[in-house]
Amino acid sequence: MGGGKRWVRVAPHPDAETQMLIARAATPEQAAAVGSHAGGRVGYFLHVDDFAARADRMRAAGVVFEEAPRHEPYGTVAVFRDLYGNRWDLIEPAG
Repeated sequence: MGGGKRWVRVAPHPDAETQMLIARAATPEQAAAVGSHAGGRVGYFLHVDDFAARADRMRAAGVVFEEAPRHEPYGTVAVFRDLYGNRWDLIEPAG
């Protein structure tokens, strides 16, 4: 893109209507905000079909969960952080 700009689009498949755009911080102010945009709250949610298998795969790849999995009315969930400090919920929806 030039000028220090770079981004990647993430989607479940190429024709998905919903995509997430992840952009590299281009200024010192933006870089300082990386990992804290949600004010310490969970800002992203990763829904999976098999919580135990995905959590095992993630741990094997070095992901550290902040808590043990818990069972809520909406499903099985546990919080983890990405490489930049952003908090995520790994969720297997109930039902």
